[in-house]
Amino acid sequence: MIVTVHAKPGARETKVGPWLDDSTVKISVTARAEGGKANEAVIKALAEHLNLAPSTLRLVRGATTRMKQIEVPSK
Repeated sequence: MIVTVHAKPGARETKVGPWLDDSTVKISVTARAEGGKANEAVIKALAEHLNLAPSTLRLVRGATTRMKQIEVPSK
C-alpha cells in the first residue's frame, strides 16, 4: 500500500494527522529538511502511528519535496 504524506518539516512538535482520506495524511516533524533528517523523522512518526518498525517502510517518491509517497507493507 502507498501512503501519500504532506510533510511539514521544522514544526514545533511532531504530529501525525489529520488523515485527509484512506491513504493521505499530514505529518509535522521537528526535524529540519537537511540531509534527509526530515524524511527519516516522517518515516519514524508514520511507523509509530501504524505500530510498525520504521525499517519496514520505504520512501518511494518525494525525497526532496513536501509531498511524499511511502510504501507500507500490507497487514
